[in-house]
Amino acid sequence: MISVAQGQRAADDDTARDDTGPTEDADSDESLPKGEIFELLRNQRRRYVLQFLKQDDRPVELGDLAQQIAAWEYDTTLEGVTPEQRKRVYTTLQQTHLPKMDTAGILRFDSDRGVIEATDRTRDISVYLEIVPGREFAWRELYLSLGAISCALVAALWLEIYPLATVSNLTWTAVIAATFTVTAAVHIYHERNMRLGHGDQPPELSYGTDE
Repeated sequence: MISVAQGQRAADDDTARDDTGPTEDADSDESLPKGEIFELLRNQRRRYVLQFLKQDDRPVELGDLAQQIAAWEYDTTLEGVTPEQRKRVYTTLQQTHLPKMDTAGILRFDSDRGVIEATDRTRDISVYLEIVPGREFAWRELYLSLGAISCALVAALWLEIYPLATVSNLTWTAVIAATFTVTAAVHIYHERNMRLGHGDQPPELSYGTDE
């Protein structure tokens, strides 16, 4: 009787471990850091992959994906893509970009079959990362520099250093305010253009369209 009870407890323990294991894995999948997503999607070619899957929500072959991305990158039609251009895109997708995105759960890549499928995270990626910069620009450093220059200007005016002191304080205040306003406006415009699905992302697919 004792051995039977012990066996039953062991079976219950195994069942409990089986029940909690997938849940823990799922929670781990859900907690992918936003910074990691940001790094993955900073690359333009990976954003093209995501755009393709969002517009054509079905399993796609690597060859078709490479053909379309090459057409986007070289600003041509599918028929206008050369074998060299397609091969260049195909190779980097297969060896670098798709495996990284698969590991992050952004998509599912079957390297043996050469098939890419969307996941829930593919469709919901904008929740994790709304702004994805294409060409990195050091906005924080720019604002810091503007602030430092403004402080230096104020100090020069206070010390009445020539020729800065020949211009009225009101004029300098207007120049500083205008500089920060224009910079902020350019920053906002830049971010809006780099939102996922905008800017460098083509508006529609060439692949799979009816002639």
